Amino acid sequence: MPAGKTYTLLATTTLSSAAATVTFNSISGSYTDLVVVLSVRGTASGNDIDLTGQFNSDTGSNYSWTRIYGTGSTAGSQRGSSVAYLRIGNMAGTGYNSYSPMILNIQNYSNTTTYKTMISRPNNPDRIVDAYVNMWRSTSAITSLSISASSGNFDAGSTFTLYGILAA
Repeated sequence: MPAGKTYTLLATTTLSSAAATVTFNSISGSYTDLVVVLSVRGTASGNDIDLTGQFNSDTGSNYSWTRIYGTGSTAGSQRGSSVAYLRIGNMAGTGYNSYSPMILNIQNYSNTTTYKTMISRPNNPDRIVDAYVNMWRSTSAITSLSISASSGNFDAGSTFTLYGILAA
């Protein structure tokens, strides 16, 4: 990685009350890649609440994802093809005192000649280790990203931070 400032803070949100969806709008095309850092907890019960997302409000069946995971005793994979959402990861819900940290890496988001890819790494070492690779079959530049909880809401105190990366 080159010396100097690489990550540029573009936006951050800390929820003061529960919300079902957080959206980053008007994302500048001035960077090569994007990084989103999440620290989230859900209001629904359970420990594996799915996080989904969409680029540019696209609700068409233009996404595919692959997941690999391990629990310490088992390993596996899952796949979704021609679905209407990004699959970002899982978060803990009510009954858990901790927030689930995640990092999303979005490559070549402003390139208008290629499909877009995103790698997400949830970090829940007490339950599961997993990684997701998503593809959005569009050559449009990404100008917005919405992140939603599959059930319930994101709890107050959840944080969402968007960075731009220069010359990654």
